[in-house]
Order: sequence, then structure tokens, then C-alpha cells
Amino acid sequence: MAKILITGSADGLGLLAAKALIQGGHQVVLHARNEERGRQALKNAPGAAGMLMADLSSMAETKKLAESANALGTFDAVIHNAGVYQVPKNSVGAEGLPLLLTVNSLAPYILTCLMHKPKRLIYLSSGMHMQGSTNAETLQVTYSDTKLHDLILAKAFAAKWPDVYSNAVDPGWVPTKMGGAGAPDNLKKGFETQGWLAVSNDAEALVSGRYFHHKRQARHHHAADDPAIREKLLNHFGQLTGIT
Repeated sequence: MAKILITGSADGLGLLAAKALIQGGHQVVLHARNEERGRQALKNAPGAAGMLMADLSSMAETKKLAESANALGTFDAVIHNAGVYQVPKNSVGAEGLPLLLTVNSLAPYILTCLMHKPKRLIYLSSGMHMQGSTNAETLQVTYSDTKLHDLILAKAFAAKWPDVYSNAVDPGWVPTKMGGAGAPDNLKKGFETQGWLAVSNDAEALVSGRYFHHKRQARHHHAADDPAIREKLLNHFGQLTGIT
């Protein structure tokens, strides 16, 4: 039985992955941004081991989330599933940084740096990362940029921590609240890969620094393989968050 934290698990792919892992006998701790969504998640995922609350648009709350997670001990796997897609132009987080950057990029960075090191890290990226900018030090980001950041984080921590399996996942364009009802991809395959990477002992899952789509390694942006770009991003995020 694995102990797993899934961010953004009040609905969508995070909730579906949580339910599947709970049904598989694993100890899953959910995460939601407020009490109302937390109650909803616990109702929809019976058998969850607990709920942690934090609004990831606030770096201060994300840091407190890391403290709360550490109080529960060390997790076997952390799935960085939380993310935002369509936000009003010029939306910012609590510290005044762009909302997309704060939630999609800085939150998984902060949690990875501050939480006890798990055995496995899974970062939710997207096929849209292929259109992301390789300028790792800009504040003017698009959704595609942040999903490239998530892939770079997965590869950067894979290189730094050889004792951890750190990978990124493209769930596909699936019919969730974020993807929309008309999304053409397979919903079940959309959430299966993150859970598989979190707990499977298949040889194909026991790898690190890879990018997966539907349990298969997939083509990704070559910039994520550049150690210099990875270090620039880590240094930039360290300056923005005060955490190295």
C-alpha cells in the first residue's frame, strides 16, 4: 500500500486518479483550495485518508501546505495535478505574480523543495508544452509555458535526485471541466497514467526523467533536456519564492 498526496483532487483528473488509487487499496490524501471543495472531494472519494487545504495561488499557503503534508510523514508519491487553464488576463496570485505561473509552476516547485522527499514525483504537463517558451526567466507566461515548466521540473529533479522516480505526464485533451465536454481524448486513459507512475512496479514505470502519454513515453520539447535551461529555471524559481 502506497501513501500518496494528489494536489488539485477536488474534481477532474485528480479526483478520478484518487478514486482509482483508493479502490486499489492505497492511502490517498486529497487536496483542495478551500473547505467547501474539500468537503465535496471527501464526499466524492470515500475512503480517502485525509484532506489538506491550501489555495495554491498564494505562495504562503503553498508553503503551509508543505508543512501540513510533512506533519503526516513522508509520502511514497506526490502527484502535482493541480493547475489552472483559462484565467482572466493579467490575473495575479496573492504575491502579485501571474496566476498561471504561481499555480501551475511555482506551487509544484515549492512543494517539491519543502516536502519530505518521496519515492516518486509525478508532474502534470500537457501536449501544449510543445508551444512553450524556452525563456526560463520571464514572468509573462502562457499556459503552454507553465506546462513546459512542469516537464523541466520533472527532468531537473530526476537529475538531482537519482533515488527518486520523477516524471511528467500529458493526460491528453479529455472531457473534464478544464478540457470541456467536447474534448476528444479518452477520459479513463487521461487519469490512469499518473496513478500508474505513482504505484506500479512495472519496469516501464520504474524510470525517471521521462514524459508519458497514456502509459507510453512520448515526444517532448527538447529544451527540457538541456541542463543549462533546467538550472536557469530552478534559479529563477528560487529567486521568486525564496526557496532553493
